[in-house]
Amino acid sequence: MPARLEIEGGVPLSGAVAVSAAKNATLPALATALLTARPIVIENAPALADVTTMTRLLERLGAAVTRDADGAMRVQVERVASSEAPYELVSTMRASVLVLGPLLARTGTARVALPGGCAIGVRPIDQHLKGFAGLGAEISIQNGYVEARASRLKGARITTDLVTVTGTENLMMAAAGAEGTTVIENAAREPEIADLARLLVAMGARIDGAGTARVEIEGVPDLVGARHRVIPDRIEAGTLIVAGAITRGDLLVTGVVPEHLSALLAKLAECGVTLDVGPASVRVRGPQRPQPADVITSPFPGFPTDMQAQVMTLLGLADGLSRVTETIFENRFMHVAELARMGARIETDGATAVIRGVREYQGAPVMASDLRASAALVLAGLAARGRTSISRVYHLDRGYERLEAKLAAVGARIERKPS
Repeated sequence: MPARLEIEGGVPLSGAVAVSAAKNATLPALATALLTARPIVIENAPALADVTTMTRLLERLGAAVTRDADGAMRVQVERVASSEAPYELVSTMRASVLVLGPLLARTGTARVALPGGCAIGVRPIDQHLKGFAGLGAEISIQNGYVEARASRLKGARITTDLVTVTGTENLMMAAAGAEGTTVIENAAREPEIADLARLLVAMGARIDGAGTARVEIEGVPDLVGARHRVIPDRIEAGTLIVAGAITRGDLLVTGVVPEHLSALLAKLAECGVTLDVGPASVRVRGPQRPQPADVITSPFPGFPTDMQAQVMTLLGLADGLSRVTETIFENRFMHVAELARMGARIETDGATAVIRGVREYQGAPVMASDLRASAALVLAGLAARGRTSISRVYHLDRGYERLEAKLAAVGARIERKPS
């Protein structure tokens, strides 16, 4: 049944809240199961809608998937039953395209629906296909599907035209099962790349440079099973930290890797947020009113596009004028109109948003348009005077595990209700 979130704002958050495993690391980790007949065990797989979608896709391809009482997910593909990822699954989650590389490496053939656009931008997969062609695959597009074939992938030097996280992951998985050595130049440097490499190495692959712009993968003929613990979700961690700041609270966010949050923490400090950073935690104390700041999104280690909407919500309450420039996705300001319903003063011009801070938000009925916009509206509701009702929160469930329960445990007056 469709649900909405009801939030009575104005309560400073206090206490401790733990971060779940990273969605954007879990999805490629699950896809690695296609590379071997042995089981892959993800010890801390989060219960998310996107994880469920990836599970359904892997089962369609022949996987047996079970979840233990402690939350560990076991995925085994003894035999690939199908090399086709159908449109009805790929269209609901773009990360489904991550099965293309492992299918091609293991079976020599793959037929995967083109993911098309999404709410925040087009996000084409041309760099994935260019890389697979470099590894020796024959690529064609027929009736909305990518069809790829290769008797055996061969190692090659691949230079991507632009930095792509899923493209780097897809090529790493394909190269792990290829013959010879592959070098990926202009590779993405996100922490999720290094986490995937850690799992592939546990499966027997030989990888150097993951987390840098040059990744070298020596393919091996037979990858094996492995157990893996996914890194904490840096975007959930950042969202919770901003929640503490925007409510003028005193919140301890635990189970984080602070090095993954450096750009965000530096920007929040610039806004006057007090941060005490520990080895695996961040204590945040919010100011009476944030200071304005300018934000420009860029690939890791720059400021993450996935935190743009949340920080814009904080800047909407700043004492002065701020600017946010989005360089990654062309349509990632859809939260602006909904924030305006709550009293925000934001004007957009192309890729830049100008934010004139107001003293408070006012509760209002609003509608989520995508995953991170959903989080931004939750943050605004937590800070607002009065009641906020957020509809279409299924977007939120794609990437945040039990967010309302976590927030309620540290003082938020938030409740999920049927629409």
